Amino acid sequence: MIQEKGNLSINSENFLPIIKKWLYTDKDIFIRELVSNACDAVTKLKKLASMGEADISDDETFQIHVTLDKEAHTLTITDNGIGMTADEIKKYINQIAFSGATDFLQKFQEKAEEDNEIIGHFGLGFYSAFMVADKVEIDTLSYQKEAQSAKWICTGGIDYEMQAGSKTERGTSVTLFLGEDGKEFLEETTLYAALRKYCSFMPVPIYVHITQEEAEQKEEQQQENSNVIHVSPQEAENIA
Repeated sequence: MIQEKGNLSINSENFLPIIKKWLYTDKDIFIRELVSNACDAVTKLKKLASMGEADISDDETFQIHVTLDKEAHTLTITDNGIGMTADEIKKYINQIAFSGATDFLQKFQEKAEEDNEIIGHFGLGFYSAFMVADKVEIDTLSYQKEAQSAKWICTGGIDYEMQAGSKTERGTSVTLFLGEDGKEFLEETTLYAALRKYCSFMPVPIYVHITQEEAEQKEEQQQENSNVIHVSPQEAENIA
């Protein structure tokens, strides 16, 4: 059973506060980063399958689901891509390697007012989640045979926890527990605007689900395909 606590491999405890408060001029960039990561997970799995390295069905349908739970104050991005093992979480999430934290912070100071792309040059897009979330959880299951699911939990400091996950299907779910800085994304209009702004032409169909009262759910069901974040539902189907 996976059970671990530790510290992120970050050279400065000031790193996450910078991510959270100042690094991007537009907070909604986190949507682009996390959905892009989900698309990359699908792309990697397709590549492995084409090389005979991954066993997936010929009629596999790849999708990304964005789920907003207003009552729980959570936003979850789920893909059915390559997934990760516990060791891969440690490598790709915990071990953040800079050529030097001092160099990074210096570049931040110089460029923060110029653009919101600096984080992309350091491969740290995932951590943009902490711009809006007080807590982030990753629940993932690798494509590898007999892989065990794993869960990673971080509350915005340099400490993290890892334990056995709950996923039974291949892929990754990233859940953001939205804090005061992210409460605007509890509004459907704000969430949809960010998704359409950054994700309309990503190469995997993206669907949005809103947890709501039963009466509202019935009304929503009458709006067929209204939760597809593409130019049209037909385009989404063609992408798949």
